[in-house]
Amino acid sequence: DPAGSGEPQRGAPMNQAQPAYWVEELTAEERARLAPYVTNLDRPVFALRNLPETVKGALFARYSRSGKTLRRLFLDEFADQVEAGEHTATPEVGVARATALYQRVFDDYGDDSVAQLGGAHVACEQASNLLTKLLEWGRLAAYLEQSTRYVSYADRPGGRWRYHLDPDVEASDLGPEYRRVMDGLFATYAELLPALTGHLAQVVPHEPGSSEAAWRRAVKARALDGLRGLLPAATTSNLGIFASGQAYEALLLRLRASALPEARSYADLLLEELRQVIPAFLHRVDREERGVAWSRYLAETAAETAKVVEAVLGDGPPAPQEGPSVRLTEFDPAGEDKVLIAIAYPNLGVGEAEVAARVARLGAEERARLLAAYVGERRNRRHRPGRAFERSVYTFDVVADYGAFRDLQRHRMCTIVWQPLTPGLGYDLPGDVAEAGLAEPFQAAMAASAGLYEALAPPFPAQAAYAVGLAHRVRFAITMNARELMHLAELRSTPQGHPAYRLVAQRMHRLVATEAGHRGLAEAMRFVVHDEPGGEAGLGRLAAERRLEARPGRPAGSA
Repeated sequence: DPAGSGEPQRGAPMNQAQPAYWVEELTAEERARLAPYVTNLDRPVFALRNLPETVKGALFARYSRSGKTLRRLFLDEFADQVEAGEHTATPEVGVARATALYQRVFDDYGDDSVAQLGGAHVACEQASNLLTKLLEWGRLAAYLEQSTRYVSYADRPGGRWRYHLDPDVEASDLGPEYRRVMDGLFATYAELLPALTGHLAQVVPHEPGSSEAAWRRAVKARALDGLRGLLPAATTSNLGIFASGQAYEALLLRLRASALPEARSYADLLLEELRQVIPAFLHRVDREERGVAWSRYLAETAAETAKVVEAVLGDGPPAPQEGPSVRLTEFDPAGEDKVLIAIAYPNLGVGEAEVAARVARLGAEERARLLAAYVGERRNRRHRPGRAFERSVYTFDVVADYGAFRDLQRHRMCTIVWQPLTPGLGYDLPGDVAEAGLAEPFQAAMAASAGLYEALAPPFPAQAAYAVGLAHRVRFAITMNARELMHLAELRSTPQGHPAYRLVAQRMHRLVATEAGHRGLAEAMRFVVHDEPGGEAGLGRLAAERRLEARPGRPAGSA
């Protein structure tokens, strides 16, 4: 530092226009109760502080199934218990000393791993569904996102529907059209929700042994499932993140390099809050020669890659797509052999080549015996065999609706890349919506969504995807090993799951057995449910609600 102040030189501020976020109404008493536990009371991004780890974890877990903001959720359900256990405020002991130590390690030794030793819980609210996918890109972090399957979007917090309004779009000639179409999409959602709920109340059986409350929740959840496709990608969501300083640094660098203006402005909000709780880990983010240069590198390589791909491989409109599809595009024919080698290797005193030679001499019965011993008697889907299953890897090319993609993209052990979200691949009309006689307004909403996209794409290519509905299809490639596939396929094929991603999970599992020929591995995934997705979805959801109600400590019939 030429001035000798010891402060790092910072890059120039980004001067990114901030969207108009609504501010939650809080009484003076509520603000006083909240102040010790959050880094601010007014902005959509804030970190938690002075709370036990168990409270922060429980708060975030509840967050994903609630329509409330995190501040409101804390006040309504957690504040009394926290305050009852407090006698003095948590002291900030040793912060200056710890900050100096971390600074010395960073500067003198360049040891990035020290940034893995501290973390923060951060609430990210009013983030569009485009932004949440960018926030959740990092593998080494924990995320809980507000569910479109359990939370209705028919309300208007802050006086307007829950969608992101980009400042540049708002200031343009397309601003009024953007608002008109977005308002119309949400109005249609709100109008159809009671109609679909009423229809489902007639067709979802109220089975003996089920409480009225469990049945009502199952009906509501299925109605929300059916109509979530109307919601545009601009729909805002609440997202809780717990991550290390290193993971946050990587996240901030990616956001600052993004072509999406919302992502760049949100990076500024995140950085401001994180510097209040883990400042020592983020001193490089906006230094010109460090983080600024790094973000510039990411942005420049992304832009140049897009140009070269277009030049050497060409570009064209998406191929017509009749419906969702799952294709197995890459696998190792010897994948099952490699799993057996990894199983045997720790138990033998020879090199891998010799282990492979011995495995190659095994007969079918011996191979099955070895695999069965390793898999064991799985009593539920959480009993998964060890990391030997990671030796067999698969890549699937998937076309599914954006709502299903949102759920599958959060599997952090997968490597996933996706193409731009457009209306070009068409959309899926849910069977429940068609059977309720609501297809016409649903289709009209999808046409309005596509029309807005076409108007936005030329002047605002990065923001045009805000207009695309969750029912519209997106193409993505997803690579995973057999252990992760076991987790994904068994979890996402359960009867209470959404029909769109259930279909994807079922087809992936089937392709591993039939096309890759890895029947032993596929058979080990014994909790994959193969039935007709959607046909008995109400019953699956009702069973899940009954199990929830039967948990110890939950009053019978409670909502």
